[in-house]
Amino acid sequence: MKISYNWLKRYADFDLQPEEVSRLLTFSGLEVEVFEKTESVKGGLKGVFVGLVVECTKHPNGCE
Repeated sequence: MKISYNWLKRYADFDLQPEEVSRLLTFSGLEVEVFEKTESVKGGLKGVFVGLVVECTKHPNGCE
């Protein structure tokens, strides 16, 4: 069964890193077989730039 770290935080109040939660669960008798990090957006949005358009004008050689 897969359980999300964020889902678990909804039901238990703790300030532990996911790796530490995994270790503690295993020591309490709930074997954590695999710990895997997932991304909601592949690549974690690395290389994405955010910009702000401050002015918009027609290109001098553009079409009407």
